[in-house]
Amino acid sequence: MSDIAIKRETATRIPSVQTHIPEAKPKPKKAVKGEKLRGYDKVARIPIKVIPTVEAPKKPDWIRVKMSSPAEVDRIKKTLRKQKLYTVCEEAACPNLPQCFGDGTATFMIMGDICTRRCPFCDVAHGRPNELDKDEPRHTAETIQGLGLKYAVITSVDRDDLKDGGAQHFVDVINESKALSPNCLIEILVPDFRGRMEIALDLLCETPPDVFNHNIETVPRLYKAFRPGSDYQHSLTLLKEYKARRPDIATKCGFMVGLGETEEEVYALLDDLKAHDVDMITIGQYLAPSKSHAPVDRYVHPDEFQRYMDYGKKIGFFSIWAGPMVRSSYFADRQYYGEDCPKPVRSKRALEAEGKFGC
Repeated sequence: MSDIAIKRETATRIPSVQTHIPEAKPKPKKAVKGEKLRGYDKVARIPIKVIPTVEAPKKPDWIRVKMSSPAEVDRIKKTLRKQKLYTVCEEAACPNLPQCFGDGTATFMIMGDICTRRCPFCDVAHGRPNELDKDEPRHTAETIQGLGLKYAVITSVDRDDLKDGGAQHFVDVINESKALSPNCLIEILVPDFRGRMEIALDLLCETPPDVFNHNIETVPRLYKAFRPGSDYQHSLTLLKEYKARRPDIATKCGFMVGLGETEEEVYALLDDLKAHDVDMITIGQYLAPSKSHAPVDRYVHPDEFQRYMDYGKKIGFFSIWAGPMVRSSYFADRQYYGEDCPKPVRSKRALEAEGKFGC
């Protein structure tokens, strides 16, 4: 890292996660099977509490979403509702939804829309999930076929209530999808299978996807605040063990910045991921889904993202995408085929102010 310039860009600073909640808050609702808990009811019981944001900070010019075809967005939403399917794009309020749906891509979220974890950065609802839908693998495969997808990303909520963490359900989706669309590549973005790693690895190594993806989300120092119920080393081990068993399958990992980490911690995290044999990396800006979620600590400048990509290439990742709007499955097919990360959309005025217009 010695020849990598480590410096701070001018950035909008926002107060970090706080460690208490106002006493006037009511008791959070208890989880009832099939009922979604969001906002305060979701995060009130996590170890480090979050004070709701009073006034959302103004986003810098590089936080922009490219709009695509409204007709295609509507077509995909109607197809998903017909098959009673969920997407992480919708459930997690991804800012890239208009662009991805407009370009004819979506990330399917299986095993329902209620998660057994309470991560304060995520907009997916918490609670006691319903039973698995035995028809979901077939419906997912039919939708992939109906949309004519050549690359599909399958993710899920955490299902700590299942003995295999949901690994067999992933296998069923892979099998059904490959049967109907044999030429479609399948990337799975899996939970950490806490307490069930060996069972999950056995199942998913026997029936592998084309890409095995698991998000580590943030640096180890921030795990207690932002990823309660998860363990940093466990996630690293899951990625390394899968690669050791299936060296022919690409492994991938994503995380966010703007949560309170330092630039030095990001380089150390990249070193850890490389040491655990990860092939592809995604790094994106954390954006709070609502005022009840963990606040944004800062908006990371595009130049800092570029430094992360430069460092990642130097230490030997097959591909590293880093940018304000990059997400785990953002143009996943393009990254898989080795394309460069898209540049963030910025205004002419802002570039001129930084002396970079025309660069």
